[in-house]
Amino acid sequence: MDRRDLIRGACGLAALAVPGWRRGLLAQQETLPFGLTGQPVQGGALRGLAPLGTHQLTLDGKAVPIAGDGTFLIAFDRDAAPKAELAAAAADHLLASSVIAVSPRAWRIEHVPVHLRPPAVPSADFAQRRAAELAQIRAARAAGHSSDGWRQAMIWPAVGRLSGRFGAQRVYNGTPGAYHSGTDIATGTAGTPFVAPADGVVTLAAEAAFSLEGRLLMLDHGMGLNSAFLHCAELAVRAGEAVRQGQVIGRIGATGRATGPHLHWSMMWRDSRLDAELFVPPMPQPSKG
Repeated sequence: MDRRDLIRGACGLAALAVPGWRRGLLAQQETLPFGLTGQPVQGGALRGLAPLGTHQLTLDGKAVPIAGDGTFLIAFDRDAAPKAELAAAAADHLLASSVIAVSPRAWRIEHVPVHLRPPAVPSADFAQRRAAELAQIRAARAAGHSSDGWRQAMIWPAVGRLSGRFGAQRVYNGTPGAYHSGTDIATGTAGTPFVAPADGVVTLAAEAAFSLEGRLLMLDHGMGLNSAFLHCAELAVRAGEAVRQGQVIGRIGATGRATGPHLHWSMMWRDSRLDAELFVPPMPQPSKG
């Protein structure tokens, strides 16, 4: 019995029941230790299959969760180093290891010939409010749910003009400002519905607008992958609710710190900020009414 038969037997799956991408991983593991597929680039992610007998999987020494069928997800921050080490160990010995080359990205950098203004000193009331908001965001990102959204090929939450790209950054007289942490989708009008890009569980649904994010909605797609949707006009789901890909979950607005109606969609895997455009096909053209 070969390794594919062992895995199918352990999972109780016939060949036709194994998702196509996972069948590809099984085939690749004949020559590669983890059968990795995806985009090993800054802001990107990889799926893989742990070797049989894996007791612990780590990426640069940090534990990576493994699904019951042996599959896993890893991802790379916008500023990830050029190499990352993936290792699988049994209870008492190393099973496999691989050094992953993480390709750099040519981010859109705008050099501005003015000095970066120091941030205004917040009032005590604002500082207290903001600390509470950030605590809720951290708790939502830390929540772990058994969703299979991370396995899915994602869809765009809305169709519109891409008015802001992930990773774009301004440099003020040599001093870098904060980079753009998400993908902005401008639809032109407030109230346009948006949908879940993949299955997930709602971990935060802020009906009371946050100071910067406005009405904020966050989804846990499982395995440490989450989405956040900022500046919403309305939310159509509540915290704890399981949602399906394509389900309407809110309406686009301009709440919080926004200059006009748009959906800011950001993605993270654990502490790594990701480029949502790498998870979806090209933006479709808006239909002409």
